[in-house]
Amino acid sequence: MTDNVFYKNAAKYWANIPATIDGVLGGYGHISDVDIDGSKLFLNQILSSDNNDPPGMNLALDCGAGIGRVSKNLLMPYFQKVDLVEQDEKFINTAKRLIGANNAKLGTLYQIGLQDFKPQKEYDVIWCQWVLGHLDDYDLISFLERCSTALAKNGVIVIKENIASSEEIEYDEVDSSVTRPHKLMEQIFKEANLRVIKSDLQNGFPEEIYSVHMIALVPSK
Repeated sequence: MTDNVFYKNAAKYWANIPATIDGVLGGYGHISDVDIDGSKLFLNQILSSDNNDPPGMNLALDCGAGIGRVSKNLLMPYFQKVDLVEQDEKFINTAKRLIGANNAKLGTLYQIGLQDFKPQKEYDVIWCQWVLGHLDDYDLISFLERCSTALAKNGVIVIKENIASSEEIEYDEVDSSVTRPHKLMEQIFKEANLRVIKSDLQNGFPEEIYSVHMIALVPSK
């Protein structure tokens, strides 16, 4: 297990956040529908038969799943089964309740931090949204490498994250996270032996928040 103040402080922060849409979105619950719509457009393009080798639609993984907002509203309408990874106990219990414990599309729930998570299955899409800022660079590279080896044939990793407008990493002491500039993200993808096949900007978010990028990655040839 990772024993690190950076991770302990983040776990402590989220332990005190209510298991609601507004809670997991930092008071921006009202952007959830716009967010899901933007993600659907992006996912539609990735899964489109216009692509030579689109991913399958059997199994997806929701990383940093929170209360299952992305699993329920985005991934489950597309995939036969969705697994969730979330370290906070009350979030994962809420996700089970909101999705429905007997929902046939609910796969395995892993209660663990991404820095310690080792995928055991092969996934068509691995979706990581607003969570990778909680990993340090070294752990992020290792996590992406593990995800890369856990992709099914034609599988894709999708990252949807805040991107810093400056060239510097921005550190948030409140929730113990970092926001990385685009150049650093590109460097990390290269280190993890991944290449970008598609990227887009999320539209319709309030001006005062970071720009949010959607990036689709596959293993480098």
